[in-house]
Amino acid sequence: MILEPTSDAGPPQGARAPSGGSAAHEVANVGVRIALFDLDHTLIPIDSDYAWGEFTTARGWTDADEFKRQNDAFYEHYKAGTLDVNAYVRFATAAICRQGATNSIAAHADFMGAVVQKAIQPQALKLVQDHQAAGDRVVIVTATNEFVTRPIAQAFGVEDLIAVELERDTTPGGTGWYTGAIRGVPSFREGKVTRVEQWLADRGLGWDTVHTTFYSDSMNDLPLLEKATVPVATYPDARLLAIAQARGWRILHLFS
Repeated sequence: MILEPTSDAGPPQGARAPSGGSAAHEVANVGVRIALFDLDHTLIPIDSDYAWGEFTTARGWTDADEFKRQNDAFYEHYKAGTLDVNAYVRFATAAICRQGATNSIAAHADFMGAVVQKAIQPQALKLVQDHQAAGDRVVIVTATNEFVTRPIAQAFGVEDLIAVELERDTTPGGTGWYTGAIRGVPSFREGKVTRVEQWLADRGLGWDTVHTTFYSDSMNDLPLLEKATVPVATYPDARLLAIAQARGWRILHLFS
């Protein structure tokens, strides 16, 4: 996962200002400004998909030891940039595919209250709201699937979500629920650029007609960071921090 605010307000209280000035406020001579945000470890200091897996395992939806082994292995691949996203999504959605819509939706509501709401910190919420107050279009762009992330985006007051979209069983007599497969291009690595380009094109926009700011913590998001007008390394991992420093990108720490 751009509109840049035009006011001179600083970063959220308690956050370290991005190098080079305020990340939320750079004027561009374009008509549309968009603020793109990664989600996990950028707007929230947790990995929502990983946390959801642990939450549902605690409910007995999966074998705890086997789920942890596979989940941890996938997470290491994600951090290394070697994740097979199709295999991961099949694994990550297997429990909700088995449980069905009613149980899964109810469990996610509990997950929001028990885990996610506690992870939404005031300074992150304020950063999003500052962009919105300045008239910017805010979009969350995440490699986590839509089922997990849609309610989180709504909790931030963000309507526009680009997430991994999930295929549904639409066969005659089918369940209408998720199958475990990905629909379309997954919003992961270079796929984030593709999905943002599709989102822009659907609105009659292109990279040359918008001013974009992209906040992310991860090396996996380097393709979109390089595409953005203003890349902001937000609570970056070590590899992204080194690149941001070398290229003079803004650096923002929302979390202690």
